[in-house]
Amino acid sequence: MKIIESSIIGKKSPEACEDGMVVTDDFIAVIDGSTSKTPKHLNPDMKNGRYAMMLISEYIREELKADASVDDFCQGVTAYIYNKVYEKLGVEERLKEHPEERLTASAILYSRTRNEVWMVGDCQAIIAGKLYENGKPYEEKIARKRVELIEQGLSPADARKQIEPLLIKAMLSGQNQTYTVIDGFPIYREGVKVVSVSDSCSVQDTVPASDSVSASGTIPSSSSEIVLASDGYPFLEPTLAASEAALAEQIANDPQNIHSFIATKGIVEGNKSFDDRTYIRFSPEK
Repeated sequence: MKIIESSIIGKKSPEACEDGMVVTDDFIAVIDGSTSKTPKHLNPDMKNGRYAMMLISEYIREELKADASVDDFCQGVTAYIYNKVYEKLGVEERLKEHPEERLTASAILYSRTRNEVWMVGDCQAIIAGKLYENGKPYEEKIARKRVELIEQGLSPADARKQIEPLLIKAMLSGQNQTYTVIDGFPIYREGVKVVSVSDSCSVQDTVPASDSVSASGTIPSSSSEIVLASDGYPFLEPTLAASEAALAEQIANDPQNIHSFIATKGIVEGNKSFDDRTYIRFSPEK
């Protein structure tokens, strides 16, 4: 595997960044720790999203076998978080009822042995010039509610506070039940997407075909290259420079993400962007 370019940029600082990247001989991964929606931290030194990202990164580096399947990964990383943190802290029962307090993240991995990309949660990729996404189904409706609140005169900060109970409610009813995340509890397998790189039109999942791949047509790029990214890039492009340019334009023209790109959050004062962002472009061939 040949890395062409890569970048991790925190929305605020490298120390607080909840995104991570792992490159081993067998896997390339981007991990996106979820923004905490509770002040409770399972590790006193960091927010839950960053802790989740670090644990998943550790699992991929130290535990994940080269020939692992996507199911091996899902089961293994779940047990890793549950046994290493939840059991030791004695919080398993509470976290069953409070998904908003779990260590939660999304991850996208490329397996060299299987020549597959695994999309576990909200992440994106460009494979053979086609854009693949795996967003949370409930977010668009809540994001539009935030837009309405801002248009009615609420400040972006107050609008975010107003929708946070809706986000938590959606987590209670949907997390690993109607959409997929890594959170130390059994992963909702139907929401995991597996893309065969040798035949990037083959998407192995049980989601209806119309929902299985979100593709913005064909993107000019080398067919042998793969891009993996977190959702901090609102418009993923075949190069880092083009992705950064599209983000810069979004920030300049619509910093609160209420017009051209609608999201559940915008830029908070003091931050450089609305989310952490990670990008890696590589060729699976040596």
